[in-house]
Amino acid sequence: MRSVSRRSLLRGGALGVAAATVAGCATERPRQAGHLAAEPPDPETVLIRQLIAGKERTIALYASAASAAPSGTSAKLAPFRQRHEAHLAELRRRLPRGSGPTATASSPASPPASPSPSDSSPDVSVRSLRDLERRSAAWRPRQLDGASPALAQLIASIGACEAAHALALSRPL
Repeated sequence: MRSVSRRSLLRGGALGVAAATVAGCATERPRQAGHLAAEPPDPETVLIRQLIAGKERTIALYASAASAAPSGTSAKLAPFRQRHEAHLAELRRRLPRGSGPTATASSPASPPASPSPSDSSPDVSVRSLRDLERRSAAWRPRQLDGASPALAQLIASIGACEAAHALALSRPL
């Protein structure tokens, strides 16, 4: 029996590993146009979509409250809604082109869904708006995790505005 040197054994082992690597790469089939694997969505895009959906619900609740409120209260609620509309416009501006429609699914990064105008009583009260603003403001710090610095700054600003709204709505209008 012929003896094998350590150098020959190592060289053979290295060649075996290289051959296995090449063989593993060669067995991968090229993707066909119809069978492309779906890439997971960008977490930041998902977060922006969730923020947009929340802002759309909030604006709808403000519109419902304004239509049911006396004209004086309705006029006082208008600036609150306008600020939410400005937030919505900025969030939509940051949504990447071609990313599809707004997602409304819940995830750990999205706050508990607020009632839509059709789900709630016909009159949305100032108190329910204040509670919504408080919940939304309290949720914003949890949404900062993993967000880019620019988006984190926007989310923090939105949360600060919502906290100010909650405070203002706790006083008589």
